[in-house]
Amino acid sequence: MKQFISCIFLIAVVSAVIEFPELSHLKSKTSPKVQAQAVKDLIQRLINNRSSEFEVYIDESIGPKNRNTFQLSSTENGIQIVGTSGVAASLGFYYYLKYYCNGQRTWAGQQTELPPVLPVITTPVKVTTNDQFSYYQNVCTSSYTMAFWNWDRWEKEIDWMALQGINLPLAFVGQEAIFQRVFLSLGFTQADLDVHFGGPAFLAWARMGNIQGWGGPLPQMWITNKLVLQHKILARMRSLGMIPVLPAFAGHVPKAITRVFPNAKVTRLGDWAHFNATYSGLYLLDFQDPLFLKIGQAFIEAQSNEYGTDHIYNTDTFNEMTPTSSDPSYIRAAGQTVFNGMLAADPQAVWLMQGWLFGDESYWKPELVKALVTSVPQGRMIILDLATETNPIYQRLESYYGQPFIWCMLHNFGGTMELYGAVDQINKGPFIGRQFPNSTMVGIGITPEGIHQNEVMYEFMLENSWQSQPRDVNDWIVKYARQRYGADSPSAIAAWKLLMKGIYNAPTSIRDFDHVLITIRPTPTYDIKSDVWFDPEDLFSAWDNLLNASFDLNGSELFLYDITDVTRNSLQIIALQFYSAMVTAFQKKDIPTVKEAGQNITNLLADLDHLLSSNERFLLGPWIADARSWATDDNESKLYEYNARNQITLWGPTGEIHDYASKQWAGVVADYYKPRWQFFTNWLVQLIQNGSQWDFYIFGEKILSTVEIPWNIQRYQYPTTPTGNSIAISKSYHDKYRPLTKDPFFRKLWGRQLKKQQLKQTPESLYDRKMKFFQ
Repeated sequence: MKQFISCIFLIAVVSAVIEFPELSHLKSKTSPKVQAQAVKDLIQRLINNRSSEFEVYIDESIGPKNRNTFQLSSTENGIQIVGTSGVAASLGFYYYLKYYCNGQRTWAGQQTELPPVLPVITTPVKVTTNDQFSYYQNVCTSSYTMAFWNWDRWEKEIDWMALQGINLPLAFVGQEAIFQRVFLSLGFTQADLDVHFGGPAFLAWARMGNIQGWGGPLPQMWITNKLVLQHKILARMRSLGMIPVLPAFAGHVPKAITRVFPNAKVTRLGDWAHFNATYSGLYLLDFQDPLFLKIGQAFIEAQSNEYGTDHIYNTDTFNEMTPTSSDPSYIRAAGQTVFNGMLAADPQAVWLMQGWLFGDESYWKPELVKALVTSVPQGRMIILDLATETNPIYQRLESYYGQPFIWCMLHNFGGTMELYGAVDQINKGPFIGRQFPNSTMVGIGITPEGIHQNEVMYEFMLENSWQSQPRDVNDWIVKYARQRYGADSPSAIAAWKLLMKGIYNAPTSIRDFDHVLITIRPTPTYDIKSDVWFDPEDLFSAWDNLLNASFDLNGSELFLYDITDVTRNSLQIIALQFYSAMVTAFQKKDIPTVKEAGQNITNLLADLDHLLSSNERFLLGPWIADARSWATDDNESKLYEYNARNQITLWGPTGEIHDYASKQWAGVVADYYKPRWQFFTNWLVQLIQNGSQWDFYIFGEKILSTVEIPWNIQRYQYPTTPTGNSIAISKSYHDKYRPLTKDPFFRKLWGRQLKKQQLKQTPESLYDRKMKFFQ
């Protein structure tokens, strides 16, 4: 295998597209006329009155079957875009925007100021995607990022999807209304469902059977309003030629199942992430029980009657939950029953399954994986190889034993915000996937648990849908900087080259799980090397260069975001020096130095909060305001706000997976992380004074009751608009903190990390590291 991978790029071409006739029906049913108008409307939303300079046509005949093709050419009136679908035409528009007009449209904003005269396309451009599908979303994205989105925000996201060429998006909004209908019709009561459905910020894990009821009960108006929202989402997705992926029944049922159906065969699943029995241990219907097929069929029928269907469904029965049996016949029966529930209502059903569970190699041995994925007819299941860029499971499972899979970049856990990427793996990996012996790869996908971070990685990754070979990263990043800011800036380009060389090029064997020092519950045993997989000086030099570029780019919305982001991450790394001094002083029982180091950290956090307050993308206020906006009375407002606060901090009633979804937002930094570090500093001083030893559990209980729970139940209304100038603030903190980075501490830290990388130790799997975080 190593020989195969090392020689693959001697042939810089994309292999023949893998065709599965069983998937040929997964295509848009929307008319070309409607799709063309949807693309015109999208362009209008993006560039307003200049949209009349673009003609859009949909013609399936210009490209091969089951792939997206666009064609660009100049006309007397402007630019003509012809696409095989609305998604293809949107991708063609974005291609022109980026590579002819130096434009960009991302989560942080857009640079879409067109030249006075549109650049002429001298020779018509024709591009065809490499695969049938371009997929988007993790099942967790719906909660970590999208929990409180209204239609306006969803409209922007669907526009972004289309521009990026995504034709297979997850569409999970509104499913509780369907489950409610089905369960009530079977004899369950609303009270049964109140302890079954999760709260608004925790629905993703209630849907997967990890928890039940936490954050609830779910108000009826939430259920109803989300149903209405889902209609809008699906209508827009379909109008653009997308194929929305809807949910299906996985087998998880309310705990009242034993009352409503006393003879039902059920198994109670184990606890997840240390949630107690009140919120975990869901019941799973036995796969041989006729009730399983009845509910599976009823759910798909009710959903199709309400929303229509595109014949592809996602469901995950064993996500981060170990099955009760390791008998391949049990696992095969599980797969057959879940799929048959879909098939009973939709003979054309295709099951899309997240392959994350297969990262648990201690349970999911090859024979068990094979039993599950081959329990469904070939081509009727698509597996999302969920984190292929760091953990390519398809390679050890023979391309999922003949079932089609999608090569995915997971990249982000919990919506955390630190700068990070694995650009080398992303650049080469999809091409390796297509050339793999007997490959069954049918697409690429992005599957982040949370978005609004590291936009460069998503721009880079999604171009793999049409790029014919790995790119020269230095050449690509020059174009990216020009597109992002709409201007040439040698300093900005130099900054981005340093970032791509260092912080965005993590070795997969080194990158620790997604958390950083300043946003975890403090402890004197934290391994600071886990925050550094790059030479810190590359980051600090990029900071220098971006500030040099600020004279030319200070009017750019995206530049203001980037200077805030890089300054933020630089301060995050500088905090490691203060922490190291604190721990060393604690070990030496040096109280004055512990106090000084602790004060340095809290001062830095105050500065960080001040910086974040200057940019609307780094404010806590909008997250809480969006949550409150769904409320119809004060009780609902209180519930939604608690959900919003709890998810990004304690993640559970008593911090079951605290800090997993931590955010570096103005407000939570000042009022949550900073007080925690102050409490920690005082605690260490008291331990020295009392001659006591550090006790993880005692400290956890005290900080939980003193700092963490009180913040979770507050109702303070944080600002939703920024204050201050991001560039001026970044410059002031550069003057204050940049001299500290010359300390030998950072060279030594990088030296230790470099030595660790050179040892080439076999790392724990990403799945195992996540499970350790939960412990």
